[in-house]
Amino acid sequence: MNRRYIATLALAFATSVIAFTAQAADVKNIVIVHGALADGSGWRKTTEILEKRGFNVTIVQEPITSLADDIAMTNRILDLQDGPTLLVGHSCGGMVISEAGHNPNVAGLVYVAAFQPEKGESLIGLASSRPAGGMNIRETKDGKYLYIDPAAFANDFAADLPKDEAAFLAKSQVFASKEAFSAKVGEPAWKTKKSWSIVATEDRSINPDLERDMAQRAGSDVTEIKGSHALFASQPEKVADVIEKAAKETSR
Repeated sequence: MNRRYIATLALAFATSVIAFTAQAADVKNIVIVHGALADGSGWRKTTEILEKRGFNVTIVQEPITSLADDIAMTNRILDLQDGPTLLVGHSCGGMVISEAGHNPNVAGLVYVAAFQPEKGESLIGLASSRPAGGMNIRETKDGKYLYIDPAAFANDFAADLPKDEAAFLAKSQVFASKEAFSAKVGEPAWKTKKSWSIVATEDRSINPDLERDMAQRAGSDVTEIKGSHALFASQPEKVADVIEKAAKETSR
């Protein structure tokens, strides 16, 4: 057996060992992509629960100026992670993680009351296919951004939060560009990476049946939680349980 063959064999063996080790590594990093009309601060309770359970949590504060901008910002955060990462998306964040999920650091995807698109679909197209209970979306005067009428915010977005918390979310809501809502996604990462989906059964922003249909189409592991669209804030323990379960199952 010549030296070149031995060296090639050794290199192949080492490469396979490294690949296996990376695949089998425990998932301790969680990156969360918030949805439109609320920023990442609403995820504080869920974040604190996950950190107490030993996870490293980072929240992407994407601009929601365009889908491309949001994907780029998410990839910047993913590139900072040391080791495999579970990528979590809420609402329109599901559109973002479906493309950003191709990042090599991403081990799995969790959709939380989120859009879970197929290639070529847009948020506005999915939302209009099964209208939800809340129809109080307004345009800014320049016609470029969308927001929820503050008077209807609590009912449409966060009906199960204390009134003062829902009122603050209404006052601090992050406007979303119409461009971001109309952009079509490419090949979604859920086709090649394992995914989990949380259906918010009392959701008035995304039709719960649409959430179920999208999750079933993607072959996601589904958990139904009684809660509003803001269940990440109203049901943080239950949401954290699903994220932890996904991290553990991805680590196997």
